[in-house]
Amino acid sequence: MLSIEDNELLTRTGPGTAMGDLFRRFWLPVALSSEVGPYVEGPTKVSVLGEKLVAFRNKDGSVGLVDSACPHRLANLYWGRNEGDGLRCVYHGWKFDKEGNCLDQPAESEETCFKEHVKLTAYPTREVGGAIWAYMGPKDKQPPFPAFEFSLVPDDHVYSSKRLQLCNWLQNLEGELDTAHVQQLHQHEVVEGSMVALAPSYEIKDTGFGMLMIARREGKDGTPHEGKINWRMTPYIMPAGTLIPQTPDRPQHLTFAVPVDDVTMMGYTVSWRPDKPLTAEDMRRFTEDDILHLRVDPKTFLPLANIHNDYMIDRKSQATETMTGIPGLRLQDVAVQEDQAGPISQRHREKLGSTDMAIVMMRRKLLDTLKGMQNGVEPPQPGAHESFNCHSVFAEESSDLSWQDVFRAAQPEGSKIALEA
Repeated sequence: MLSIEDNELLTRTGPGTAMGDLFRRFWLPVALSSEVGPYVEGPTKVSVLGEKLVAFRNKDGSVGLVDSACPHRLANLYWGRNEGDGLRCVYHGWKFDKEGNCLDQPAESEETCFKEHVKLTAYPTREVGGAIWAYMGPKDKQPPFPAFEFSLVPDDHVYSSKRLQLCNWLQNLEGELDTAHVQQLHQHEVVEGSMVALAPSYEIKDTGFGMLMIARREGKDGTPHEGKINWRMTPYIMPAGTLIPQTPDRPQHLTFAVPVDDVTMMGYTVSWRPDKPLTAEDMRRFTEDDILHLRVDPKTFLPLANIHNDYMIDRKSQATETMTGIPGLRLQDVAVQEDQAGPISQRHREKLGSTDMAIVMMRRKLLDTLKGMQNGVEPPQPGAHESFNCHSVFAEESSDLSWQDVFRAAQPEGSKIALEA
């Protein structure tokens, strides 16, 4: 259960809100690289954290991200002309570069130097892993770009996608951290006599990037099954990212919930192989199976199966084959996240159990961070950029090994993550 006041604090992310200020301390994905075409194609609409922006690409390939409202008379710069070194408003011809500097005011006298006193809100960007990332916070607090492993590998090792989700960002993050739902929501068939316990034991550890959620499953009798422990470790990357637990032979996956406004979000998924290009089978799964990446409308990014068509639910399949009758793991997640008594969950009505520990600890960490910021204490995670180079864990290992042993063995070479004992 969360109080109404704390729920408001965590779910409101527009300009001037506490949670919005926290989001703005981090680099966030704001568009796919494929959305921002060559300069002759013009700018691209971007909505994030309650702000209406436009992205545009210069002749040199660099990307600008600026307020969509021209500071002259607030005409929408989406209609602007991209001239390769800046964006010109079509209303009166004012031109701005990607840093927000006013380069030209055709109707103003050069003698007035008026353009030197006009500044368009602009945000620094980085193009990494097939996405445009932006920092939208105070300039004097801009952190280094996080050292995600996918930022260090060739382009053909990485695939990124996004989807529009019709709910508040926090519902998505809570779903990503909730490992207990996997055996229920995502079961393709009921497995009789499973030797692994459905109810895991949990540990939560603080890390430089945020927190590590550790789920340990033993045999149904409470002892290791055949001398093995089943481990599922989920890194929570503040403020709204997770690494989905994967076995070592599969690609790694980062998910990130980015608020569009308080009732919609973009869910970004970045998938990569650290040691080789993505395979044809990887790409087939990403583009056809709706497991982690969804098929979407190319203009709106709303999934093709969505709340308006009941996610293509098949009640016969639900009765005989799967828990939900909804095709694809990601769609199953979206269905239960988009309608939790509305697009913003009424968390004061919840009845949380022991399996909700990760969600409770995440909320507490965010609330503590917000209260610290209100008292002038900056969050340490943006500055711990090297710790973002990490992997999730999904493995069965000898019961002789500690969780620290299992986690460290799965990490990339050169990873710099300090772990609690």
